[in-house]
Amino acid sequence: MTMQLTRRGLLQGVGAGLAVSSLGALGFGALEQAAAATVRPFKLAGAKETRNNCPYCSVGCGIIMYSLGDGSKNAKPSVFHIEGDPDHPVSRGSLCPKGSALLDFVHSDTRTKFPLYRAPGSDKWEIKSWDWTLDRIARLIKEDRDKNLITKNADGVTVNRWITTGFLGASATTNETAYLTWKVVRSMGALVFDNQARV
Repeated sequence: MTMQLTRRGLLQGVGAGLAVSSLGALGFGALEQAAAATVRPFKLAGAKETRNNCPYCSVGCGIIMYSLGDGSKNAKPSVFHIEGDPDHPVSRGSLCPKGSALLDFVHSDTRTKFPLYRAPGSDKWEIKSWDWTLDRIARLIKEDRDKNLITKNADGVTVNRWITTGFLGASATTNETAYLTWKVVRSMGALVFDNQARV
């Protein structure tokens, strides 16, 4: 098979070769490497990704939180970037203005970071541990249910109703978590239950 070379093709090839060799001879050969060395590294390159849901409303948009920290025992990771999760089926990576400002919420000095308890008649809040708080909640729930559970109605029909305590489910949970919350609350006989997402 023979290749036909035209005068125009020959001049184009020679011209391109001459331009490349001239630029290299003038010192532009290392320009690409020098430009690449000045580009700062991608800020999310060494970050740990944690997927979650936005805590604000009942839409439940997906977010990705990026944090730094090597995971060692004494190192505390710090969240430095939050963005929408493009793989989330609800929001597909988009966030509203409140969701876009979640980083400020995470680092806010006024954000509640531990359980606070105010005793009856007191005007001061006390910092309590999570173990103390959860034990107290469980004890109060059991005491109220034992005292106020209606096992039978006026006709003698078993109803197992508990209407003196109410529950509110979180909106930022998944459907599966909301379903399990509903089942647990209803299994105790509670009628007063609502979920912000109306699951």
